[in-house]
Amino acid sequence: MEEGNGQPEVPEIELIIKASTIDGRRKGACLFCQEYFMDLYLLAELKTISLKVTTVDMQKPPPDFRSNFEATPPPILIDGGLAVLENEKIERHIMKNIPGGHNLFVQDKEVAVLIENVYSKFKLMLLKKDDQSMKNLLTQLQKIDSHLGKKETRFLTGDTLCCFDCELMPRLQHIRVAGSFFVTGFEIPRDLTNLWKYMTNMYNLDAFTQSCPADQDIINHYKLQQGVKMKKHEELETPTFTMY
Repeated sequence: MEEGNGQPEVPEIELIIKASTIDGRRKGACLFCQEYFMDLYLLAELKTISLKVTTVDMQKPPPDFRSNFEATPPPILIDGGLAVLENEKIERHIMKNIPGGHNLFVQDKEVAVLIENVYSKFKLMLLKKDDQSMKNLLTQLQKIDSHLGKKETRFLTGDTLCCFDCELMPRLQHIRVAGSFFVTGFEIPRDLTNLWKYMTNMYNLDAFTQSCPADQDIINHYKLQQGVKMKKHEELETPTFTMY
């Protein structure tokens, strides 16, 4: 299809993401929602697509959401009326069907292996809160730091963002914000200079800052998993974003 000026019409893509569990409106702390938001934001910046992002409060989903998608939680991608559910299918759809999407999905087995266990090690640290689980996570972060040092590039595979960065950085943000909140004495060590430089590069990108949930939402995400109820004053807090 072409517009009146002879330019090809860019497809309109909608991404439905989970809303904040605190106010039910702003972006929630779903890792996969942020990952695909970043992927699609990058494509929208390149003007290969027009992107609309819709938040849905899963504690009180609207009737049309329930009737259209039943019990399927976001992320949900809608492309030309076609709803794509499930994470793997969304990833495949972005890669194969959305203009420019294939450029984001580079093949790099070393990086894939390097980042695949970092989040599970973080979840174990939140559960156990002991020295060994903290050490295991820090060892994994050191490996990522070493990789970035050897690469000497802005991002994991080069100087342009790819799918691995959109996967890793939201998880690093959860590790940074929730790790220090729940585990006494934990922080991402400042001597991991390559990793901090990488995170700073990401903090300067609209794709990350526009998709990133507030610190309070990240923390509440794990409080809910632990069955901890939010206090009234937390609902009234002004959202903060740790990005420095």
